[in-house]
Amino acid sequence: MERAPRWATAASTAVVVIVAVFALSACGGTSSASETITPATVEPIDGKDVSRITLTSEAAKRLDIQTASVRRNGGRFVIPYSAVLYSPTGETWAYVNTAPLTFVRQQIVIYSIEGDRAILSGGLAPGTKVATVGVAELFGAESGLGQ
Repeated sequence: MERAPRWATAASTAVVVIVAVFALSACGGTSSASETITPATVEPIDGKDVSRITLTSEAAKRLDIQTASVRRNGGRFVIPYSAVLYSPTGETWAYVNTAPLTFVRQQIVIYSIEGDRAILSGGLAPGTKVATVGVAELFGAESGLGQ
């Protein structure tokens, strides 16, 4: 039977010790389940089928949440196509930025898609801010996916 070199055995032992220390340190410490920080607060809105999502500043930074304002283009309104969320039944929505770090899903009506722009025929007023990055994550938070 061939024996491993002494340095290989020592290195393997060191790796096992380091892994064990990290595993044990993750189990201990001063934090508890009651101190767990949630990245978003989701509150149902009375009388509606949507919820208000409020992110922590750290969550918004981690998700790189970005917004854009609804613009007027003739008689229509324009948002970036990245702001559009399709429901499984084909409805179209956008997450409106109602307050700092706060978003509410609002139904929109798309007239047409032109490149990276969605031309709307209803649902949002000019100047309204909508999420353009992090839309799927907002939907996940609202619907409870990934919890």
